[in-house]
Order: sequence, then structure tokens, then C-alpha cells
Amino acid sequence: MQIRGLLKEGEEYAGLILGKEEPDYHLVLLPGEAADVSWPAAADWAAGHDGALPTRRELALLFANLRDAFERNWYWSSEPHATRAQLVWGQNFASGIQTIYGRPYRGHARAVRRINSV
Repeated sequence: MQIRGLLKEGEEYAGLILGKEEPDYHLVLLPGEAADVSWPAAADWAAGHDGALPTRRELALLFANLRDAFERNWYWSSEPHATRAQLVWGQNFASGIQTIYGRPYRGHARAVRRINSV
């Protein structure tokens, strides 16, 4: 499959995510960024750009393959903490560390889209 031919203007190919319980898929980073936004605002911003916030696994792939496409800041994921729903995971693009913050915290956001590998 020629993924690069499916990219729209400004999009960047991040790589393949191997499925655990879902099929494998390709991850695409959408252009644009939101700064100084809470988690609900970040999720709304991503949806408004025809995308979604990345998962923790996707953030790790973005850090590994497209780190230069990000500012050296903290970015929201789409994943709330498993036992503390008021907290949400994110990725620091300066250090590479993933950690949790409260939903009102003001972080950065990028949107992604997924392309099935079938």
C-alpha cells in the first residue's frame, strides 16, 4: 500500500501501529497545533480538524519518528488514566516522558488520523 500517496497537504506519515486487539494501521500527523488548552478543549480542537488526539502508543511513535514536527512541550493524549478518570496521559516532547495531568491543565495538542493497513 502506498501510504504517502494518500497523504493530504501538510500531513506527515508517522509509521505503522501494530494492533494488539485491533488490526494494524498507519498513523498520520495532521497539520496545525493547539497551545494552552485543557484536555476537553484539546479533544474538541482535534475533532474540529477531522482528526483525534493520539493514544499513548501513538504519541510514543510520534516522538520516535516525528519529534522535530513538535515543539519541545507537553502534548495531550486521548487516554484518561485507568483508575483516576480525572487525570489524562500525555507526552513531553522535550524529554520523551509520558505522565498524567488533570483535565484542566493547559497543554498542547496535535491531531492524527488512522489509515487501515488492509
